[in-house]
Amino acid sequence: MNPVDSPAAHDRLPSAHSIAPSSAVKRGPLRVLHILPSLDPRMGGVAEAVVQLVRHMTPFGCTSEVVTLDAPDGPAFERVDAPVHRVGPGRGFYGLSLPLVRWLRANRARFDAFVVHGIWQFHSVAAWSGVIGSRTPLFVFPHGMLDPWFQRTYPKKHLKKRIYWALLERWVFNRAERVLFTCETELELARRPFLNDRHRLAVNGFGIDSVPDDGEVAADTFRNAFPEVRNKRVLLFLSRIHEKKGCDLLIDAFADIAAHDRDLCLVIAGPGEPALLDQLKSVAAARGIADRIVWTGMLAGEIKWSALRTAEVFVLPSHQENFGIAVVEALASRTPVIITNKVNIWREIEASGGGWVCDDTRESVADALRRWALDTTPGAREAMRDTALACYQRHFRIETAARQLVGSVNLASSARKR
Repeated sequence: MNPVDSPAAHDRLPSAHSIAPSSAVKRGPLRVLHILPSLDPRMGGVAEAVVQLVRHMTPFGCTSEVVTLDAPDGPAFERVDAPVHRVGPGRGFYGLSLPLVRWLRANRARFDAFVVHGIWQFHSVAAWSGVIGSRTPLFVFPHGMLDPWFQRTYPKKHLKKRIYWALLERWVFNRAERVLFTCETELELARRPFLNDRHRLAVNGFGIDSVPDDGEVAADTFRNAFPEVRNKRVLLFLSRIHEKKGCDLLIDAFADIAAHDRDLCLVIAGPGEPALLDQLKSVAAARGIADRIVWTGMLAGEIKWSALRTAEVFVLPSHQENFGIAVVEALASRTPVIITNKVNIWREIEASGGGWVCDDTRESVADALRRWALDTTPGAREAMRDTALACYQRHFRIETAARQLVGSVNLASSARKR
């Protein structure tokens, strides 16, 4: 038996079907505090995870509040269906904030549980400090931040993390009621090098809400904003532009096949550091495909959903990706995906037929793009749209993950109050 499959290796949360909404209600609604560094959508998937969970825990008898280290006078985060307490900014890279500790201690009696989202910054240590001396359950969602890829890729940063773990972060995990993961692959990877048998690990799952239907998104919104894609076969990358996302592989792989079909167009959508963007554009120019790539910057709202629907296929050639919200958004939009086996939900997608999986190498990505663009018939590509949607509906609906989390909080809170 594989250690990860052993009953002693990690807890499995009750299945989504075993937790009825009524079981999550106890003497009034549960009250959960979500703690994270920032709700700024440019920070990536952690902020989106909180937005989605807060919204979908409510029907299961749970009210949420959010506390962040965002500045009180910063931009509004109107998508969050809960009170947001901004007690930042924190000091330095780790966001040191004694006001956050004081706020948590002063308000902990109002909540049935603290849920920490993300680690390696002071907000998680503040949460641990905030529950010291109380019976408040503490849950930790690492959101992929224990993946050993970071250890291999950034050895100097990893040494700092080992020191930070020994001094502070381990106390957070030791106190945690459960450490929660979005999928089985994330849990497997997280076992090394920090976790051990004393930590209670569980797959909670994750997902997204259903996406706007065709009537809510004008078909030509994206094409009108970017006329370059009109009458083109759009291959879409939509994510934060970072070295771990494999954009360099994608550009080189696209260059390898672009000459075979002049209608192919690569769209790279997302925010990124100017230096990296300049570097990637230089690669495209050197490969002679600068005029075949459309750089849109960050897309949100209707134009994002329009881009996902416009795309023939969504491509994310990441070297490391915990969950990939944008991948699931593509599936929910009936857009097939091509991802690497370093995106942790690759097993579910491959098994369902909602997309193709390749290695995170230029050759493997190019082969996948070539098969899609040149060897797959229009009828087969259209059929995969229905398969992509079915994959989302089976594996990645946020309601299931929200119900799991509410059930865990309810059980932990009830046990602490006996």
